[in-house]
Amino acid sequence: MHPVAQTAKTSMQKQLGTKSMTTLALRSKNCGLFFGGQGISLVGTWMTKVAAVWSIYQLGGSALPLGLAGFADQIPSLFLSPFAGVLIDRWNRQQVLRATQTLSALQSLALAFLTLTERIDIASFLVLSFCQGCINAFDVPARQAFIAEIVDSKEDIGEAIAVNSLTISSARLFGPSLAAIAISGLGAGLCFLIDGLSYLPLIAVLFIIKPKKELAKKTNSIKYQQETNPWQQLQQGFAYAARVSPVGWILLLLALVGFMAMPYTYLAPIFAKETLGGGSDTLGVLMAFAGLGSFSGSLYLMSRKSPMGLEKIAIGATAITGISLIGFSMSETLFASSVALYFIGLCLVLQVAASNILLQTLVPDEKRGRVMSLFALAYLGMLPLGSLMAGAVAELIGAATTLSINGGICLLAAFLLQPKIVPLKRTR
Repeated sequence: MHPVAQTAKTSMQKQLGTKSMTTLALRSKNCGLFFGGQGISLVGTWMTKVAAVWSIYQLGGSALPLGLAGFADQIPSLFLSPFAGVLIDRWNRQQVLRATQTLSALQSLALAFLTLTERIDIASFLVLSFCQGCINAFDVPARQAFIAEIVDSKEDIGEAIAVNSLTISSARLFGPSLAAIAISGLGAGLCFLIDGLSYLPLIAVLFIIKPKKELAKKTNSIKYQQETNPWQQLQQGFAYAARVSPVGWILLLLALVGFMAMPYTYLAPIFAKETLGGGSDTLGVLMAFAGLGSFSGSLYLMSRKSPMGLEKIAIGATAITGISLIGFSMSETLFASSVALYFIGLCLVLQVAASNILLQTLVPDEKRGRVMSLFALAYLGMLPLGSLMAGAVAELIGAATTLSINGGICLLAAFLLQPKIVPLKRTR
């Protein structure tokens, strides 16, 4: 038996019989504050996502500007996330999050100013999206690694990730609906302004939270006796993922999903306007149903009593995502499109959260920042390449055909990688 697989098995077995994943925020003051502040912030973030893609589509009128926007927003993660992970393993993660949240607020307020003063154009969107992408390259792995510092024990990490997914999914449910109302009433600039202000509660919370001292000391102040060179640490992070086969295959599957499935968000305005004949309100409905699916998936994860069997969920969710993408691309009614997006949202959150929990269970604390940066690289780093490809291909063969092909590749990936991710199953 692979020693890491044995470690995973032992860690998972320790969590059998734990309480249902429903009371963490009540049991832990740190978690309650963090997830509450994050929830407010993420509602604003999703309002901006919907308002931005709609505004860019109105300005550009085609799929290519939408693909470029997705590329600019996420490409920094492809190059910066691995280095960010090395630094996050050295720095105080709470201080990193204070800085990234403050910079994100300033970025959104700048976007609001340009929009409200009617100075916004596609170039401005691309530049500000790139700036936000640079911030996210540090924010995402720091946020994921910080979760391990605010829980009371390592056995609560899986529950904390499930609560985190629920927080994100709740924002995906309410944010697009609020964005549709705001855009129809006062324009996209209001969404960007609300987003900028929504960061303030989380910034305040990050000055209140007191991480668990033992873990914070271990992860933020560890002395790397043989790892004094950051480049060596980066290489060791990649080598660890490649050597430990469950970790490597989980990251590869996540990267394929990020490349093929995630870009649907940037093509959604085309379906809302051209296929369904609607406007920003139609886009809001579509994205809200995707958020409802994510919310349902997060509730399911919270109801689980242990991470056992999550590798099956990661594979199955990838396959159903592929089928749902094909269904969405072929749909010509709002009802059918909404149902397809519900399942896309449901399965994507299951796939990403299951991968996250498995990785957090497998990885030792001293390598957590680096591996979670690879998680961010797979989850977000592939999205810009996928968005750029989807936008360019959609210009040539249409958005519907593009998503059908992407869905088929997701199905194929689930079939091919299923035998590679089942070693955890065989160890039981």
